[in-house]
Amino acid sequence: MSRAGPDDVARLVELMTEFYAEAGFPLNPERAAAAFIPVVERPELGYVWLVRADGASVGYVVLTLCYSLEYGGRSAYVDDLFIRAPYRGRGLGRSALEHVRRACEALEIRAAHLEVDRADPAAQALYRGFGFVETDRQLLTLALASPAHAT
Repeated sequence: MSRAGPDDVARLVELMTEFYAEAGFPLNPERAAAAFIPVVERPELGYVWLVRADGASVGYVVLTLCYSLEYGGRSAYVDDLFIRAPYRGRGLGRSALEHVRRACEALEIRAAHLEVDRADPAAQALYRGFGFVETDRQLLTLALASPAHAT
């Protein structure tokens, strides 16, 4: 794992394009790059790490930061976790989550959240095995701008 910087944005967009293609979403590369830049440049917004294996960047994980009244402090959102298909099943996703957990502890994050596709049982198993649990609440979204995958 290595923290991503501005020079890594092109590679991050390549990986995000592959991730979104698997989910059936086209990706607008310019919007994706514009979304990554503030997070890699401003740690108060969050962190992006590249997952490395065999000398290459084979995935990434994004942690964005916010504040929670419920938890009485900072909380975080695992915005994306992606490992390229040929590298899955090697423990890289779990290793990325361990890295995120250590970062959250160092940042005194009180809770970390994520969303997972209902149609992705492998991802659900990874997250549940790591300790993420479903709550009685449902995530609702009010989109005030087009997502990066909008064309």
